[in-house]
Amino acid sequence: MRTSLVTLGVVGFGALFSLAVWADKPESSRGTRSRSKPNAAAADAGAADVVRVKVFNRQGKLVGPVESPRLELTLSEWRRRLTAEQFAVLRSSGTEPAFCGNLLDNKKSGVYACAGCGLPLFASSSKFDSGTGWPSFMQPVAKENVGSVPDFSDGTPRLAIHCARCEGHLGHVFGDGPAPAGTRYCLNSAALTFTEQSNLTELADPAADDAMADAREVPAAGAAPVNDKVSTQSAIFAGGCFWCMELTFEQLKGVVEVENGYCGGSKNTANYEQVHEGMTRHAESIRVVFDPEQISYQQLLDVFFDAHDPTQRNRQGAEDVGRHYRSAIFYQGDEQRAAAEAKIRQLREQKVYRRSIVTQVEPLSAFYPAEVEHQDFARKHPLDPYIEEHAVPRAERVRTKHPGLLAEPAESDSASP
Repeated sequence: MRTSLVTLGVVGFGALFSLAVWADKPESSRGTRSRSKPNAAAADAGAADVVRVKVFNRQGKLVGPVESPRLELTLSEWRRRLTAEQFAVLRSSGTEPAFCGNLLDNKKSGVYACAGCGLPLFASSSKFDSGTGWPSFMQPVAKENVGSVPDFSDGTPRLAIHCARCEGHLGHVFGDGPAPAGTRYCLNSAALTFTEQSNLTELADPAADDAMADAREVPAAGAAPVNDKVSTQSAIFAGGCFWCMELTFEQLKGVVEVENGYCGGSKNTANYEQVHEGMTRHAESIRVVFDPEQISYQQLLDVFFDAHDPTQRNRQGAEDVGRHYRSAIFYQGDEQRAAAEAKIRQLREQKVYRRSIVTQVEPLSAFYPAEVEHQDFARKHPLDPYIEEHAVPRAERVRTKHPGLLAEPAESDSASP
């Protein structure tokens, strides 16, 4: 996210004024995001994946700025998440009729948040009656939380405002507000939700926990002794759905165990429900425990890049969309980091992919095992439509490309019942 000072001259009713506001420019276009051609430098650094905003903690106190994942959904997902009125405003930049919004005459004390992602935007103390027919505010609850872009859609230069986290359209900002700020943030009620002052703990955001939690409950050491006979190491990968990755790596020789889990966020948000809301920093990940005498970390990297598309940012295919499906390598020590970075350089130099590799190389802070029902999922549910359509083809692709890395089938696998 880039922050800059935008000055917009607006002419209306014979008056000329200059409006200077802080504007957070999104990397992508408004409304529908451009996912196929992300900025390579930003993608590699993960800069476009997070925003710095202020959020409420569990005590109902506004804290930050903290890093929070940018919420990216497909239009169909937004339609399922929002009402028709909310979608028309937030995702289609619509405007509700004047004097019709349910929050226009709200006089209660509290906070107005984004109806798309729950980010706090405006406080009741900043609300005033502008007589325009739309909820009006003097200023945001935090300048980081509201972005703005020039808007010439109706032929008149205006400044459109949007939520900094999900980029949902909110309304416009004008320079005819009361002193001392002199600004009027004109909002659509459909773009907002309201929480009373006494219930601000309901706005507690996972990003506040992520900023404070010491997520080191699981040691980040490369060595992970499993038994007295084999001295093993571990590798942590994220490449879309962990069901698919688990099935792919379980078939390799030297792999002692594959465990599904969450990596990149805090312990408090390491659960399937919250991760799939798209509001945590976690990625669906696998922890591969392996015998380095049978298979090397470098060979695991080879399989990792062949097991998914490392050029798809925050997604794998059309169904698995969101930052929790990002491509990432969580390294443990300098040796793993160097190997991962060298592999990415090699793939780029050889131009294996037509698009830029967006795989993030991050230090491991903690790995949190997923719920029991998500472990060994493909083997327990081999006829599940998702497994048949997505997990099995990925595993078979690796079997075809790396036949020398496959484990020998156990005798019981071929024996008659």
